[in-house]
Amino acid sequence: MANPWTGEVEITLDGVAHRAKLTLGALAELEAEIGEAGGMIALVERFEARRFSSRDVLALIVAGLRGGGWQGRAEDLRGVEIGGGPMVAAQRAAELLARAFAVPGAGEA
Repeated sequence: MANPWTGEVEITLDGVAHRAKLTLGALAELEAEIGEAGGMIALVERFEARRFSSRDVLALIVAGLRGGGWQGRAEDLRGVEIGGGPMVAAQRAAELLARAFAVPGAGEA
């Protein structure tokens, strides 16, 4: 079970639940994947504007899974069913971004 308080998101691959988290290392891999031109700020802006691509979603899912300990690559997900389909995958990708950049203690009364 994923722990949202530590930035984790649960992603189901072929019926098996996995923890995903954007660790510093995973974020570095993600930046390398999306390239310097767009960068993390542009990625966050695309998600905020709901103008992200399937490539954005896949890059985030892979980075998050790798941050959670998964040893696969993007190619390994081609034939895998992500629980809930593409819409849930996009939601999980957005959750990963939001949890990675949330300020600890924000929203506490």
